[in-house]
Amino acid sequence: MLKIRHIALASDHPGKAAEFYKSMFGFKELRRFGLDPAKPDEAPRPSGVFLTDGALNIAILKFADDQLGKGVDYLGIHHFGVVVDDVDAWMEKLIAAGAPSVPYNIPAGTHAEYKFRGPDGVVFDITAHPWEGSAVD
Repeated sequence: MLKIRHIALASDHPGKAAEFYKSMFGFKELRRFGLDPAKPDEAPRPSGVFLTDGALNIAILKFADDQLGKGVDYLGIHHFGVVVDDVDAWMEKLIAAGAPSVPYNIPAGTHAEYKFRGPDGVVFDITAHPWEGSAVD
């Protein structure tokens, strides 16, 4: 059985949200991007904070573009991610099952993942490489 190793939350202020989850649950911060420590009340697009609970990578992101079709101001659970053994085989399997791919430009030098849309329009990623901070089984 495959396991979820990544959850992305769409947030209006990733830095403030990350501080809440770190203080409440003890999650460990992995890294941030786009946030200026000298301007703690600002959160430009795109920006984000990556956390871990030791098994799961939790991305808290202020997205620059609308990947869900719900508008760039959508807040909440955005997508989940699963590590697979063979991305190409899984892409064929998902497409054959009628799961449409979601166009996504993977920035150079970042974690490569491929987005699809499942039932009810839920977006999920597949990747061959575990996310930073996620457990490897």
